[in-house]
Amino acid sequence: MKGIILAGGSATRLYPLSKAISKQIMPVYDKPMIYYPLSTLMLAGIREVLIISTPRDLPMFEELLGDGTRLGMRLMYKVQEVPNGLAQAFVIGKEFLNGDKGCLILGDNMFHGMGFERMLRDAAGLERGACIFGYEVKDPSAYGVVEFDEEGKVLSLEEKPAKPKSNYAIPGLYFYDETVCDKAASLKPSARGEYEITDLNKLYLAEGTLKVKLFTRGFAWLDTGNCDSLLDAGNYIATIQNRQGFYVACIEEIAWHNGWISLDQLHALGKEMKTAYGRYLESLGHSN
Repeated sequence: MKGIILAGGSATRLYPLSKAISKQIMPVYDKPMIYYPLSTLMLAGIREVLIISTPRDLPMFEELLGDGTRLGMRLMYKVQEVPNGLAQAFVIGKEFLNGDKGCLILGDNMFHGMGFERMLRDAAGLERGACIFGYEVKDPSAYGVVEFDEEGKVLSLEEKPAKPKSNYAIPGLYFYDETVCDKAASLKPSARGEYEITDLNKLYLAEGTLKVKLFTRGFAWLDTGNCDSLLDAGNYIATIQNRQGFYVACIEEIAWHNGWISLDQLHALGKEMKTAYGRYLESLGHSN
């Protein structure tokens, strides 16, 4: 399975900050925002990732992350000229996926909680269909919404409904089989003029191959699409790291745990940084 990070379009929700700096380059506490979605793909065991962004922002991601060699990964980049909807990522990324299964994550979505890596590995191992997630929120009207019957079977999917049929929002993390690019190419623009990810999910629902896994109480999903949620996310990461002593979304550490780089390579990366983050990398493998 390969991964796609869609890191553009929604950045305008942070206007006027988005005029000064790409939102996904902005730090969430001690690391760039894009580290969080990238770390999610890495936890799922995905080593090949395509980053899609705007013509202005893409060079910054390339400068920050390079080709992925230092992480034992393969990173590629493509421009989305106009933000025409999330499902368009699979049209832009068709050549990259090359008939493989694909996972899409939004560049401003962050996840943290017990058992997350196991959930990701299970989803990445799907043989057929799609796997998305449900997260109970107070006001789901700003998101895609999934409705279940009493036995937990999916009844419907709606995009930003005025009157949601449930409180289960669909986070920006989606796993699909190898038919995803053809399905995405068949979509028609919605009333909003976008190729909706919800319409793509409905195709899998119609063929009976859509799975929805629910995040349990206590699990954190942070959609950093506005200034308040960006601040909340930074405070959350600071609290977790300062209390537990372990870094969240440390992509070098994950690469090492995955066996993609050696301990010596990890420590060398830490020495290059000359920061608290770098010193943390240098400490790994001694007492952890």
